[in-house]
Amino acid sequence: MQALTKQPWLTQAASRSVLVALAMGGATPRFVGGCVRDGLLGHTSADLDIAIDQTPEDSMALLKGAGIKVIPTGLKHGTITAVAGGQHFEITTLRVDVETDGRHAQVAYTDDWTADASRRDFTMNALYADLDGNVFDPLGGMADVEARRVRFIGDPHERIKEDALRILRFFRFHAQFDLLSYDADGLSACHAHFDLIANLSGERIREELFKIL
Repeated sequence: MQALTKQPWLTQAASRSVLVALAMGGATPRFVGGCVRDGLLGHTSADLDIAIDQTPEDSMALLKGAGIKVIPTGLKHGTITAVAGGQHFEITTLRVDVETDGRHAQVAYTDDWTADASRRDFTMNALYADLDGNVFDPLGGMADVEARRVRFIGDPHERIKEDALRILRFFRFHAQFDLLSYDADGLSACHAHFDLIANLSGERIREELFKIL
């Protein structure tokens, strides 16, 4: 566990109200992904994602009991959205992939944080932080953030076959964080499977290209 420099999204009342409500059933809610990564890099973030080891139905009940608005945005994938203080919090139950087809994944719930981290794309996106800023790093993502290195989790070929959008995300993060060197294994895998991009929707490709630009 390492401490995250205090971010506005960690100290705001809305964040505290959502995480406190989610924890009332005994679960452990943690911020995850981009907001944690960006915070460690010294950037702010408006996209606040939360991972939790309880079902979305239990999370919805606890939030509603605390008077917090809840939207069932993606129940099929274990995701709901809480709205507090004008801020949206996307809350997703810990998951593992049961089956993938290169675009979509069938998921099952788990209470294993390392298993949830292992299904993500890059180590720098598999970082979790509690409300006190303590960072949980099951896959060595902190070292990659410090080295400013975009590294696939596990076998990069398998990660890309699961979702070809990760090729574009690989280059997007290099552009976003002004990184000059590429992880050799990741770059090689992107080159080997670039043809899979053709299976993605135009909307997904457009969104990533706009972010790269």
